[in-house]
Amino acid sequence: MKIAVVGTGAMGSIYAALLADAGNEVWAVDTWAAHVEAMNTAGLRVEGASGGRTVRVNATTDVADAGACDLYILATKADGVGPAARAITSHMRPDSLVLTIQNGLGAGERIAEHMPTDNVLLGVAEGFGASMRGPGHAHHNGMKLIRIGEMTGGRMDRAQTIAQVWRDAGFDVAAFDDIEKLIWEKYVVNCTFSAPCAAFDCTLGELMAAPDRWAVALGCTAEIYALGKALGVAFSYDDPVEYVTAFGKRMPDARPSMLLDHHAGRVSEIDALNGMAAVLGTHLNIATPYNETFTAIIRAKEAHFLTVT
Repeated sequence: MKIAVVGTGAMGSIYAALLADAGNEVWAVDTWAAHVEAMNTAGLRVEGASGGRTVRVNATTDVADAGACDLYILATKADGVGPAARAITSHMRPDSLVLTIQNGLGAGERIAEHMPTDNVLLGVAEGFGASMRGPGHAHHNGMKLIRIGEMTGGRMDRAQTIAQVWRDAGFDVAAFDDIEKLIWEKYVVNCTFSAPCAAFDCTLGELMAAPDRWAVALGCTAEIYALGKALGVAFSYDDPVEYVTAFGKRMPDARPSMLLDHHAGRVSEIDALNGMAAVLGTHLNIATPYNETFTAIIRAKEAHFLTVT
């Protein structure tokens, strides 16, 4: 299969390397010129949960170089989904599929601003904890599960086909007919840990071990769960505290991507995560003070990044 991975940061690099190693024609598309040069010169190196390997990929800063592909995987940050969708529209075939994998909410809606969503699938990645070690070099701590489903729900055949491509590359993958539920279940986890860990500069385990910090993080949990229930999300659990606690215990040493962004002096995906809670809360008339407070803290920290040169 000919695949373009648009956005080859930590997660995208892992996707690209393993899919290429399985024999697919993979194009790694990224705006980081040094990363693209390193991939073209020495290959894409990944290490961690799936073992160490260096894989040859076709790396470029311009998706036009890839031409038409069977599958486009959008692995950008949340704010890069729209530009990525816009970039691929003029190169896709009518039967090309788009799979977008991001934290938070709204990826499908951002894509819909630039193309019909008949061929769009949504993905949820769980338990990866990836990071970049340098240009052309990614590391990941875990490889738990990739979940895939049609954006509009219903049909399973295309999701099953794409899931098998990922499975053949060594990923644990499952296709679902209600991917929205799974996105929300991850969203609860993201909002519980991302902004609190970034605000307090700590791992998941350190957050949970501090009663006062964990209490306010669980305030975020309760608000997000209430929003989802109000929207009719069919959660697979009734106790969100038990759910996020179990998640945190499985990865106590993990640092959320928001914290890693701050360590690197980068702005995060706060608007698609805790920041989205305030938007939904206003719409649904549900108070979200915990998520709003953490959003304000993170935005204040990131304003400092933007003013420091």
